[in-house]
Amino acid sequence: MNTTLRLFEHGQSVWYDNIQRGLLKNGELAGMVERGEIRGVTSNPTIFMNAITKSKDYDDSLPPLLDAGLTDLQTFFALAIEDIQAAADLFAPLYRESDGGDGYVSLEVSPFLANETESTLVQAKDLWQRVDRPNLMIKIPATRAGLPAITAAIAAGINVNVTLIFSLERYREVMEAYLAGLEKRVEGDLPIDRIASVASFFVSRVDTNIDPRLQQIVDQGGADAPKAKALLGKAAIANAKLAYEAFRQVFTSERFLKLKAKGARVQRPLWASTSTKNPAYRDVMYVEELIGPDTVNTMPPQTVIAFLDHGQVRPSLEEDLEGARQVLVDLESLGISMDEVTDTLEKEGVQSFSDAFGVLLQAIAARRQAAAA
Repeated sequence: MNTTLRLFEHGQSVWYDNIQRGLLKNGELAGMVERGEIRGVTSNPTIFMNAITKSKDYDDSLPPLLDAGLTDLQTFFALAIEDIQAAADLFAPLYRESDGGDGYVSLEVSPFLANETESTLVQAKDLWQRVDRPNLMIKIPATRAGLPAITAAIAAGINVNVTLIFSLERYREVMEAYLAGLEKRVEGDLPIDRIASVASFFVSRVDTNIDPRLQQIVDQGGADAPKAKALLGKAAIANAKLAYEAFRQVFTSERFLKLKAKGARVQRPLWASTSTKNPAYRDVMYVEELIGPDTVNTMPPQTVIAFLDHGQVRPSLEEDLEGARQVLVDLESLGISMDEVTDTLEKEGVQSFSDAFGVLLQAIAARRQAAAA
């Protein structure tokens, strides 16, 4: 049995953080599904930017779209929707077999709309209708403006993958947005048993931000150096473990149990940004240390390969929660504020996706200009 199937035995589904037309056409993605290596797919602007600008997979599809007079944005979504529909169809049997537990494919709204509630909701509804697959999830960022759009999308019957969650406070707000959306449907006498949502909690970027600060304290060699050294590579996993603790509290609450009685599903935590950025760390640490029931881990290609090769499986998510709390206390004692770190990471995350989306649209514009020359 491969290690990702063993993860599923512990209640965790592996989704593939990658999509490209070539993977759909050459059977590689289908093979991963058949072998039980993955149970869903996520995409984001950076993934599509790389797929469209760094491959020839879309060379045949682009000219007709450009000739049709579509804008660069319309052209992108036309290409993306083709891929998302094909992937959703590939995962449809798994979606049915798991009774809507897995088999989802995610498509993100434009990151340019991250701070615009109404425009986000309008685009989420448009993409939901155009893709027209029950196993689609629309990705909406967990920005301040994104939260009411999440509630409204859930209330409209749209599956939502909430992305760019970094802080425990914002995660609690995301869970609140999900429950509020379900409650709106109940108030309208609408079914909630087929609504699915995941909350994408970003992991490794926390260590990428905090570790250099800790290393600086270590290098200074003062009285705090030993404490700082002991905290290297610890913040991200501690933060995620405490997020899971919050998840367990919310989804065993009386409020949720009333919704569950009407068919509601939990909004699973999805561990995102799980590739290891620091080569000094074990390359599957953000998988091995975050294994537990009712979770998803979306892995990029290199992490899937590594975990299949040498990943170790144990129920790790609820190990040493007191230690996780102490990590955050110790960071604060060294002058490292998790609130400041996660606020910065949210802003950087939105900007990073916006930058990638801008590069993608520029590449489409360049193709348009070349075709017209």
